[in-house]
Amino acid sequence: MLIFGIPVDFILFALTLLGVALFHHHTLPVALTGLSAIIIYKLIFTGFKYGAGVSGLGHHMAHEWVTLANLFLLLTGFALLSRHFEESRIPDEMPALLPDDWKGGVILLVLVFVLSSFLDNIAAALIGGTVARSVFQGKVHIGYLAAIVAASNAGGAGSVVGDTTTTMMWIAGVSPLAVVEAYVAAVVAMLIFAVPASLQQQRYSPIVKNAPSGLKVDSARVFIVAAILIAALAANITANLKFPALLDSLPVLGVAVWVVILLTAPLRKPDWSVMPETFKGTIFLLALVTAASMMPVEKLPVASWPTALGLGFVSAVFDNIPLTALALKQGGYDWGYLAYAVGFGGSMIWFGSSAGVALSNMYPEAKSVGRWVTQGWPIAVAYVVGFFVMLALLGWHPDAPR
Repeated sequence: MLIFGIPVDFILFALTLLGVALFHHHTLPVALTGLSAIIIYKLIFTGFKYGAGVSGLGHHMAHEWVTLANLFLLLTGFALLSRHFEESRIPDEMPALLPDDWKGGVILLVLVFVLSSFLDNIAAALIGGTVARSVFQGKVHIGYLAAIVAASNAGGAGSVVGDTTTTMMWIAGVSPLAVVEAYVAAVVAMLIFAVPASLQQQRYSPIVKNAPSGLKVDSARVFIVAAILIAALAANITANLKFPALLDSLPVLGVAVWVVILLTAPLRKPDWSVMPETFKGTIFLLALVTAASMMPVEKLPVASWPTALGLGFVSAVFDNIPLTALALKQGGYDWGYLAYAVGFGGSMIWFGSSAGVALSNMYPEAKSVGRWVTQGWPIAVAYVVGFFVMLALLGWHPDAPR
């Protein structure tokens, strides 16, 4: 069914996103209402990708459950990891290691970028947010929060173990060397947004000049944080290299994270008090991802660099996992550009990436599309400039269409 040539599914999804933007204090009810409306519409009128009626819905959810379960386990697990890291007292030591002016903010963003190149970008963003809370005395500017998310997404854009979308490309047979080209654009983007975001933060709440005296780092919590991160990294690499089919049938990363959390609980009890708020933010993201997966996006425009550029903006509101899957099926892309676009593009809105949702659970004030866009404006500029610098330096060398 079309209205003015637009499928009703897309109209309902657009209204859901508009509701999230306008009613940012009620994002979960809006997302759940939008998802319910889309499901009811498809049950009555159009059916689902894998069939009509309740059976079609069941087959669709059976196909999507691994992605949804991974997101659920990672978002909740990394929230607990973040609290372990915060309570280890390492963030309180950071003021002594970072410069005491705006350059300290830049270096923190660079650290998040580097972490995300070999860790999941959710973990990198949460670690960055935890350190920022400490060094900026609990007052973190929304523009700087957006920059933390952008740094985590930029760092993962050129690494096949740093982002779900690049891992998908690797599984599909794209060479890691083809993906690593995305760092040309990602580094340029970092150079553009890191300085203005850090200057914003320094004016809002300067970095503390000295670490509190008499600190004692909790080595047990440091061990737990390291164990969780190593388990996630090892599970990601092992599954991709040895058991790629397992990734389609089991939420490997999420399970690995939670196994370590539970095994180390007797050593230091996780801070379960963060779970209610984290749970709400996680369900919100899962509702949007589920709704996005139901959209009738059977065909993308012809693969080209303008299409890749546009996909970055689409990724700010549309889950990048089905977009990436569709692009891989279509073929004809220069994969470095696609990795940058779908990886970094979601940074432009807080719910455009799982890293943004995770950090917004830690800082609920970030759940405002208007403030995120206006105060995080350097990110959109950085995305476009980074893309065209990459195009000028490397050119467009597409893979053969599939």
